[in-house]
Amino acid sequence: MITGSVLDILIYVFDRYMLTEVAEVPERAHLVRDLERAGFAQVNVERALDWLADLACDRDRPPLPVSVSDAGKGPAVRVFSDCELARLSTECRGFLVTLERLGILSPQQREIVIERMLALDADELDTEQLKWVVLMVLSSQPGQEVAFEMLEDLVSGGHSNTPH
Repeated sequence: MITGSVLDILIYVFDRYMLTEVAEVPERAHLVRDLERAGFAQVNVERALDWLADLACDRDRPPLPVSVSDAGKGPAVRVFSDCELARLSTECRGFLVTLERLGILSPQQREIVIERMLALDADELDTEQLKWVVLMVLSSQPGQEVAFEMLEDLVSGGHSNTPH
């Protein structure tokens, strides 16, 4: 049943190591061995671990400046690039806007989520993948427990299935 895509590996690592009471991810070499023993291809294991390393680096990113629209009546609107429009479905973009409007994602986190989504190896990116990426981004940042719980509630009690 394991397909071995980068997202499959990320979900496996997230479920196995990051959702435990004491999140303890083994050293990279041990993790590579564990993932290869679980049936994942080495090339995708390396890409997934690079993806996670890049996510860890995003924690140290300086915050985005607070901006207001030209009219001064609220926050600026995020305009998606052609590449983002081509890869992120309308549903994905709408879900991102909803998460930000509900206070689950900050503008900074939204940008990290978009970058991490575009870094996946999938040709078509859908909302199920997006939910997993958002969960991973929130869990990788300190102090995001409330936002994480809000997302879990939205995902499990909302219109869509849990991300799996």
